[in-house]
Amino acid sequence: MHRAAVALSALLLLRRAAVSVPIIVSLLASPALAQKPGLAPADFYKEIGVGSVAMSPDGSMIAFVLTTTVEDENRRHREVWVQRMSDGAPEGEPLRFTSPTEESSSPSWSPDGKVLAFSSPRGDDSNSIWFIRMDARSGEAFHVEGVNAAPIWSPDGKWIAFTRAPASDDEGNGPREGWIAPDVISSTLDADRFDGRVITSTRYKRDGSLQLQNHYSVRDKSQLFVVPAAGGEPTQLTVLPFDAGGAVWSPDSELLLFTGNERQDDELNREQTGDIFAVARGGGDVRTLTVNPGTESGPAFAPDGGRILFTSTPERGALSGLMVVDINPDGNFAGTPRNILGDWDLGARGAAFTPNGESIRFSAGIGGNSHLFEIPAGGGEVRQISDGDRRLSGFSSTADASQMAYTGTDATHPAELYVSAADGSAEARLSSFNDAWLAEIDLQPAERITWTVADGTEIEGWLIKPTGFDPRLSYPMVLKIHGGPHSAYGNTWFRTFHVLSASGFFVLYPNPRGSSGYGHAFQYATRGSWGEMDQEDFLTGVDTALAAYPQIDGQRIGVSGGSYGGFFTNWLTATTDRFAAAVTSRSITNWESWYGASDAQGLTEYEFYGPPWEQRELYRRL
Repeated sequence: MHRAAVALSALLLLRRAAVSVPIIVSLLASPALAQKPGLAPADFYKEIGVGSVAMSPDGSMIAFVLTTTVEDENRRHREVWVQRMSDGAPEGEPLRFTSPTEESSSPSWSPDGKVLAFSSPRGDDSNSIWFIRMDARSGEAFHVEGVNAAPIWSPDGKWIAFTRAPASDDEGNGPREGWIAPDVISSTLDADRFDGRVITSTRYKRDGSLQLQNHYSVRDKSQLFVVPAAGGEPTQLTVLPFDAGGAVWSPDSELLLFTGNERQDDELNREQTGDIFAVARGGGDVRTLTVNPGTESGPAFAPDGGRILFTSTPERGALSGLMVVDINPDGNFAGTPRNILGDWDLGARGAAFTPNGESIRFSAGIGGNSHLFEIPAGGGEVRQISDGDRRLSGFSSTADASQMAYTGTDATHPAELYVSAADGSAEARLSSFNDAWLAEIDLQPAERITWTVADGTEIEGWLIKPTGFDPRLSYPMVLKIHGGPHSAYGNTWFRTFHVLSASGFFVLYPNPRGSSGYGHAFQYATRGSWGEMDQEDFLTGVDTALAAYPQIDGQRIGVSGGSYGGFFTNWLTATTDRFAAAVTSRSITNWESWYGASDAQGLTEYEFYGPPWEQRELYRRL
């Protein structure tokens, strides 16, 4: 369908829904029901975000980042706020900690809780990493000499590690540095006639910015440094042709583990080749601890330093394992890593040992929710710690793990700050930044619905009714399709859905096969059959919604989505006549041109079993 026709159809449908239906509702509904409006697009500017939670080691304070939107300047604004605590209970309301005139983010605590670090670009200062003492009533933010990247404190508090590209006295080649790839075959004969870029990387642009210099220059690779916590000259521990990241200290503060990929710039590499490396705090040889194939990441030490855990993915699309292995003081493995997850196939994000070393905690998506889980360090049954139809994230605990703080969101509330005991009990909500403006509008709850497709698979989705819903009236519906496809909708805040609800629409948003949170087989069921297999999931979901609510007008159903959702919007409008209007965004309309123009060749080759010249029939059929 032509873009103009799509937009016109969508606008006509929106106008019919937003103008005609609400007028009828206002005439038939009682005055009490008509008092509050639904969510309007402009309400976006009232929305406040809460994230980057950092609980102090003793639990006396919780730092977090508060995000607002500056409408006139078309930008987001971030500040660090602090909630003071006493015996697990809040002392007053959250307080702004950093200046409202500056951008601030990424709070982190020193091991003794006496210093808070944060990132804040200020004026002409080239160092955006600031520190402030928290064991005094007031004080000025200061720099630590030698630290100009996110600090990683050693457990004994004596050292700070960080990763960044090394400083260089080489001024390079001026404004044209990085314009000519170092591995070009052709050459410019006359620079006065041609002064353009010569590109050999398919990843030369990403998210609106050119990546040429970083890709072609080895000197721009992040390396690992360490500096005394009191400040001083940094010691560079690594000199690698790839980025070092994810650094963690051993409990005795003598060893650092970090992650990297020796083949990160090999664009033809389709294997998983990320590894875990070790280096002594005082420098010396960098040792590779893991072996290929497979990507290993997220290393974390047990409290006694005798074991580490890490995530391992043997190949793209394979089930990841959570590995535990004994480790020697020099950092070498003292045994064979063992996957403790057993048949658990929902993933394990942010895994870490509990302070007693007996268990491991991690977060995972489960259906439409996201929660905290625990498993014995030696393997066994996975136990869910938090619960509810909501998504929790950003877990941060005290040093003894007796208390934890996190953010929580559900279908009718943006994320706010929470605290609870280690077992999830005694939960308290600590912030209410969005309560005032939410109280002025009418939000319909999300109703969970399920349906079964031909092969017996159950599909989960959610349905939001129109604001001021009147069962005597007829309404249009919009089917929303998420991106990925290996992501998921669920019990979280989706402002767009409530704006549609306020405009007189039912909104259906499902998690078709291919979505995460339902097991590994479900997540990769659509491999090689995008559109062919999952179409049934959407159309059966539409039929289920129509059966549940006869008020939905089957002749006025729209479809919309972005990325994979945009692809599927295109697919449904091309292969069915079920939809009266469609809005597609960030979409794929032709897999061969997508392959040549995107930066996701690896994803495409995996999902379609090879590049387009090897799978031409499949690419064109889909």
